[in-house]
Amino acid sequence: MRALGVVRAAIVACDRCPRLRTYCLRIAREKRAAFKNETYWGKPVPGFGDPAARIVLVGLAPAAHGANRTGRNFTGDGNGGSGDFLMTALYANGLANQPFSRRADDGLELKNAWIMAAVRCAPPDNKPTPREIANCHVHLRAEIDALPNARVYVALGRVAFDACWRLIAERHRARLSAEGLWPKKRPAFEHAGVYRLPGAPTIVASYHPSRQNTHTGRLTPAMLKTVFRSAQKNAQ
Repeated sequence: MRALGVVRAAIVACDRCPRLRTYCLRIAREKRAAFKNETYWGKPVPGFGDPAARIVLVGLAPAAHGANRTGRNFTGDGNGGSGDFLMTALYANGLANQPFSRRADDGLELKNAWIMAAVRCAPPDNKPTPREIANCHVHLRAEIDALPNARVYVALGRVAFDACWRLIAERHRARLSAEGLWPKKRPAFEHAGVYRLPGAPTIVASYHPSRQNTHTGRLTPAMLKTVFRSAQKNAQ
């Protein structure tokens, strides 16, 4: 098991996906008008939170002018963005000390929670390719390995769910298959679904807190709050 600092350094230095690195650097150079005087992070984004966390949140990827700018997941995407929506739910469940996420130095602290993404670089149109997702899996695996108390993976969206399920399969399929306990068919992603296998971390699934989902009512604050209550129950 590698220390979190070593894992973080490997993530930040990663150049496995030329398309994503080119895009992130271009966005960091051109900037959005509202942030023209800021220095963009522009590098792959490592996770953050409580190193003793039992609950690990896995999102899709950094936003071009959010985490790609601030260097912290779900941070800086504006009022009403996915960061504030997510932190409000975490705060309501005692997993964060404040209900907003605006800057990397805004005082946010997570309690019993760690946040990372399935893909560490902002992708064009928020759509990483299957190869880019696969390239980044090594970082998901390494970062979770450096969190010794992780018991529950909260998968924010289908891509995150697939990444979490792949990790469970890598670690537990052989054993559970030998015991006749591995499912014959992979379970389908569904919001608020809870996926438990003996001796493996539990996956709790949620729609991603993107504006597309939160502004249309597909994902409401009450729905996300319920997801974290379920995660806390399964993390005990």
